[in-house]
Amino acid sequence: MANVLWQGSWLVRTRIVSGLILFTHALFHFLNIGMGLVSVEAMDAFQAGRQVVTRNLVGSTLLYGGFLTHIGIALYDLATRRTLRMTWSQALQVILGLLIPLQLLSHLTFTRFAHEVFDVNDKMSYLIVLMWNNPSVWYQSLLLLLVWVHGCMGLHFWLRLTRWWNRALPILTGIAVLIPAFAFAGLLTEGRNIWAVFGDPELREMAIEYFNWPNEGAFQQLFGVKTFAQNIFWALLALTAVVYLVRKLRRKRRSVRVSYVDGPQITSERGMTLLEMSKANNIPHTALCGGKGRCTTCRVVIEAGADLLHPPSEAEERSLRAVGAAPNTRLACQIRPITPLTVYRVFQSQGARSRAHASQGQERQLAILFLDMRGFTARTAGQLPYDVVFFLNRFFDAIVPAISGAGGTVDKYLGDGLLAVFDTPSPTESARAGLLAAEGVGAALEAFNKTLTEHHDRPVHIGMALHLGNVVLGEIGAAESAPRTIIGDAVNVASRLERETKELEVELIVSEPVLTAAGLTNAGAGMRPFVLRGVSDPLAGIPIPQASKLSDRLKPADAPSQSR
Repeated sequence: MANVLWQGSWLVRTRIVSGLILFTHALFHFLNIGMGLVSVEAMDAFQAGRQVVTRNLVGSTLLYGGFLTHIGIALYDLATRRTLRMTWSQALQVILGLLIPLQLLSHLTFTRFAHEVFDVNDKMSYLIVLMWNNPSVWYQSLLLLLVWVHGCMGLHFWLRLTRWWNRALPILTGIAVLIPAFAFAGLLTEGRNIWAVFGDPELREMAIEYFNWPNEGAFQQLFGVKTFAQNIFWALLALTAVVYLVRKLRRKRRSVRVSYVDGPQITSERGMTLLEMSKANNIPHTALCGGKGRCTTCRVVIEAGADLLHPPSEAEERSLRAVGAAPNTRLACQIRPITPLTVYRVFQSQGARSRAHASQGQERQLAILFLDMRGFTARTAGQLPYDVVFFLNRFFDAIVPAISGAGGTVDKYLGDGLLAVFDTPSPTESARAGLLAAEGVGAALEAFNKTLTEHHDRPVHIGMALHLGNVVLGEIGAAESAPRTIIGDAVNVASRLERETKELEVELIVSEPVLTAAGLTNAGAGMRPFVLRGVSDPLAGIPIPQASKLSDRLKPADAPSQSR
């Protein structure tokens, strides 16, 4: 399923490729500095090897083209955003990305530019002594850290839905901490050594000659180039801000004012539905179906401005008629205000704050995994309750990390089984996370059974069904003790689909909606219809005899086979 990592717009793919180029360069650059712990000869030899790749036409084009492309995409993304609201992790990555060029331009000026224009021998030792005993050494050390953290965050956001990444994350985290520490240790070691050399007048003259140290005039030109390059970046950043503000003002000129009874007054862009306006301005607005015009829980009473609204569509009128809505009642997900409105939200949060949103529910299209252990009753017959509980906990300890590692959560435990949900921003991400989890559970089960066999115990057999459909998430129960759970037809379908695994003697059945959402419509043959009790139409799915081999089974039919 590696092909799913590259799905997305060309802009996203270009950002990934340019980011990988820069991250690879940064990795070897940090390792180069860290070689100062070994010797100056090792540091110089490593640098010479790097420059074979980076200081030719192809390498330079890739490196500097990747840098300009990555920065350009970041500025374009900022300029075209509708809002600057983002999660703290996204904000941190953006801030780090904008701080890096300011320091990196200085670094490039006194190394590559100085080498090309003034024939400076820009060995690592030259750069280190240039910074030593002044604040530049701390600025450049901070640059190392900013580049590394920014790159690691980008890798994590890209690969976090893959099973191998989550399994390797503890090891990768240790490496991510070790590499900048190694580089900083090399910097300090070589810094002390080269500064001691410059403390000896005779050795200092030899070092200056060896490095072809720039004279005062050359340094003035280098500082001028650095300032000029940084000013260009500041100008591009200012242009980005201007574009963002102009776009925002243009949207505001085409805006409309909405007043909520017992609520705030907002100004939002025309063309949006009232429900979208509420969400964009953080106004609590119930909508169980997610704005599809089915549940009618987003309905509002128009207290002013109803006569200037467009008439309801046939579907909206039918929904309002079905609930006996009062006159001047409209669905917030269907109306698009173009003139000022005063509205009253029919369904508002009541009672304790803990029930304000989650207790109202939210309809989402998510992947769900239903799992059941085969022959549990016969296996535990005659055992003490303590032994039964102990065995179940061992079983769940073995398989549940594969679910949580893929981004899923166990919604509820059902004796010897469980129901898991993959609550992600989109159905595509949810389906992919579910597939990774199902394969991970299969691999975890094999390891668990190997342990049981070594202790002369019978292996465990399971049945799983992975399905994607509309579910309602919400807190269901009495106030202050209502757990968050999921309900809906999709849950029942997954349960009944799981029962089919027993008759077919397979570990897993993946429904067609999961494959479609995950972009695996060209998966190999084997799709078959399942007639499920209580489900009007047959549901297509692929039986998987061994869940741990899911990736191989879903490989496109025309794809070349590869060793795992």
